[in-house]
Amino acid sequence: MLVARSEDRLAALCDELMLEHKVMAHYVAVDLTEYQSDTVLFEETEKHDLEVNWLINNAGFGSMGDFTRLDLENELRMITLNIMALVALTHRYLKKMRERKEGVIINVSSAAGFQPIPFMATYAATKAFVTSFSEAIAEENRPHNVKILNLCPGPTETGFFDAAGMEGPFSAAKGMQMPDEVVETAMSAVKSGKTTAVSGWANYFVSFLGNFAPDWLVTRAVASQLRGKFDGKG
Repeated sequence: MLVARSEDRLAALCDELMLEHKVMAHYVAVDLTEYQSDTVLFEETEKHDLEVNWLINNAGFGSMGDFTRLDLENELRMITLNIMALVALTHRYLKKMRERKEGVIINVSSAAGFQPIPFMATYAATKAFVTSFSEAIAEENRPHNVKILNLCPGPTETGFFDAAGMEGPFSAAKGMQMPDEVVETAMSAVKSGKTTAVSGWANYFVSFLGNFAPDWLVTRAVASQLRGKFDGKG
């Protein structure tokens, strides 16, 4: 079951999966930032009697800039999608998995969630929430044979940076991963029973260092690199 806003693109992807991979795919075109969209999705899978054994909460977006100059409505929509929709869908489908004593949930966080990031303040904070939330409920559900993975990719070759308007150092990051590399990391982590997986050695190294460097040092270092990019921009 594929979920996104664009019905045309979802329909085309379902056709592609059937023709090229013989995979039967359904879709629901819904904007997960809208109120009660999680209810719409859950009722749709219930109506078709679909047993959701894997839930992959991958929807999300970011922003970059001086917080006071960013669009407030967009920042709040980001919180709704990155946090509220993820929590709601996890809650709805996790209860069913617990009843069956099996299931997998992959919550896509980010390597950005391991430390505060100036000029990406809201985005990094939402991903910090995802990491904390996912690791906590992973342990809660360990006795129930439900695996929950906190997946933390770094810069990945998707439309994320274009959608977020992130030009410059992040969108041009060296060593940017391809989506299939991130998927491979996730599948390997689920198989081995990990609760957190950082995709890419460079991202793992940065997250490891973040555990030892104080937040004030990290934020000051990042801000010194980015401040000039946003000074004077309205």
